[in-house]
Amino acid sequence: MSGLNLTQLKNEIVRPTLDYLGLGGDAAVNLLTGTALAESDATYLRQIGGGPALGLWQMEPATHDDCWTNFLRFPGQSRLATKMQQIAGVSAPTADIMIYHLRYACAAARIRFYRVKDPLPAADDAAGMSQYHKRWYNSPLGAANALGNIPDFKAAIAA
Repeated sequence: MSGLNLTQLKNEIVRPTLDYLGLGGDAAVNLLTGTALAESDATYLRQIGGGPALGLWQMEPATHDDCWTNFLRFPGQSRLATKMQQIAGVSAPTADIMIYHLRYACAAARIRFYRVKDPLPAADDAAGMSQYHKRWYNSPLGAANALGNIPDFKAAIAA
């Protein structure tokens, strides 16, 4: 076995983090757990091959910074910004925190998905979650494979 125990990741990191943000629920928990598998096999803290992505959720620093600059800094998001700062333990979190702070990295990934206008797929829809991840988190040019990652989201749902 490599990586973290998936049930523990889901129930000790993902679920309490999303509940703390007020952005939880089974669909969000399964999406974020599956995203950690699809992005890093819930194993890698830095992108293999020297790319910029950081943490289990493999968020790029530019994406992290965009979440702060173009979303969290606005008054309408002050509650979420405060929660993110509390999770990070600092008033101005930087992207490098995602390498060692699992809850912050999870929260940052949830914020990225939260900004999407489309509703989350159903909590038990592995194919829908994989497609949602590819479309809204990875990018058309990214390495994620919406069909190939379905088993990751099935595992997340079952965990």
